[in-house]
Amino acid sequence: MANNIKTSIVSRNAALDAIAPLANSGKLRIYSGAQPATPETAASGTLLAELTMNATAFGAASGGVITAAAITQDSSNDASGTAGYYRLLKSDGTTTLWDGEVGTSGADLNLNSTSISSGAITQVTSFTYTLPQ
Repeated sequence: MANNIKTSIVSRNAALDAIAPLANSGKLRIYSGAQPATPETAASGTLLAELTMNATAFGAASGGVITAAAITQDSSNDASGTAGYYRLLKSDGTTTLWDGEVGTSGADLNLNSTSISSGAITQVTSFTYTLPQ
């Protein structure tokens, strides 16, 4: 028999509200290249930028989605390249929470530009995490 679990918004919001504090003061790393198969897989590509999440990284879940609080822009990018994916880590800088798609609109993590230059400014325009139904 196939798995066909559907989770209510109430359940998804509760799960997200439990996960969100793990990202408080966490590290948001932006890499070039393809997203690895799993968050446990070693990061691939070149580290382009690292930003620090707010002390309260995400607001309360609503509709099965959490939205990041303001993230300080990074004005000292590590390298130049095209952003391919992001990885969010706990504040310890080693424990990966999740990773996802980068774009300028319609992605999990939206930046002012996916073209990142060393020493330039990387600014997050929106960052959300949606728990599947």
